[in-house]
Amino acid sequence: MTRLDYAAVFDAVPAGCAVLSPDLVYLAVNRAYEHVVERPRGRLLGHQIFDVFPGGPSGQGVQELRASLERVLAEGDVDVMPLVRYDVQVAGRPGLFEERYWTAVNSPLLGPDGRVACVVNRVEEVTSYIQQLRSAGAADERSLADKVEAAEAELFLRAQELQEANRRLRRARLRERQATAAARAALRQQQQVVADTSHDLRRPLTGLQTRLQVALSDPQADSRQVLHAALQDAERLGDIVSDLLELARLEGNTPFSTETVDLSALVATELARADLACDTAVDITPGIVVEASAVRLARLLSNLLTNADRHAISMIHVKVYQRDEQAFIEVVDDGAGIPASEREAVFHRFYRRADARRRDPEGTGLGLPIARQIARAHHGDLHIADQTSGTRMILRLPCASA
Repeated sequence: MTRLDYAAVFDAVPAGCAVLSPDLVYLAVNRAYEHVVERPRGRLLGHQIFDVFPGGPSGQGVQELRASLERVLAEGDVDVMPLVRYDVQVAGRPGLFEERYWTAVNSPLLGPDGRVACVVNRVEEVTSYIQQLRSAGAADERSLADKVEAAEAELFLRAQELQEANRRLRRARLRERQATAAARAALRQQQQVVADTSHDLRRPLTGLQTRLQVALSDPQADSRQVLHAALQDAERLGDIVSDLLELARLEGNTPFSTETVDLSALVATELARADLACDTAVDITPGIVVEASAVRLARLLSNLLTNADRHAISMIHVKVYQRDEQAFIEVVDDGAGIPASEREAVFHRFYRRADARRRDPEGTGLGLPIARQIARAHHGDLHIADQTSGTRMILRLPCASA
């Protein structure tokens, strides 16, 4: 079979075609394109399209063509220009332009990486058709002039309708791509959750299975000790499942009842209830009230205090205050601190820093993700702020309306 010379095929295509780089520089043109634009390829190749064809004084055609080419480069989709006036400068007569009308189709040419490598600009001049409409004859000049004007108006109207349809189609394609990207991100997140959950459940399950096998195979084993260890593994499994269910409810925006809660009093109660190993310094502004679920806020505070106690060297500072219409709780420990690069990661489920695994191998890595989700479910937020030493957690919640 004879191999095709694709360069020769491109050159012989009867429609005027040019290949433009992402910078809109001419890379190739065929003979039909040379003919329709009345410029030899030597004056085109290596030059930017708008340098060769600056357009007429109004600049309208330039704006429309540039917008079309930029859409193709940005979106990777074909863009149709059904009718555009784009005046062409008379060769050898700088500043003198001829009125020209065109239809154009701009198509992306994708590279191996899927990105737009260049744009194929196919053009057809329709100036003669427009001129024929304008000079349809003199026998009935007024009547024909009216018909020509009506035809021109109809033609431009249909062109505008087609352009609007193109715009709607582009918006629909953009929404489709965004929805697809969101679905893929959700799938990746779900797959990661499944992988993380499997990893975190495997250890207590393995421990439980091993202990029971030992109890069955060794009649001399201390059954009380084995059962106690098995119970700990089962409790750990229960904690993980409970935390995962709570996260699922929070992330699913499951409705929950709220009440007016004295945040200052709640913090004081949770501090008194917490069995903290470190000394605690407290600065609580009294009477700060929020609209919230007291049970969930108590869990949030418990998670923050437990986390601070786990990482502190000797001291935890707790501060409650109000600024404008926002309530704030700061929990600061004097531990090693968290690098800025990891401050968001600690709010990802099952994420545990190496030092945290060493200090508390039984932790689940779900406490801080749950705390942040509780804050956001109450239209607030939880983040880690800059601190000279240690870690500074700041909880923000909207105050209850007066």
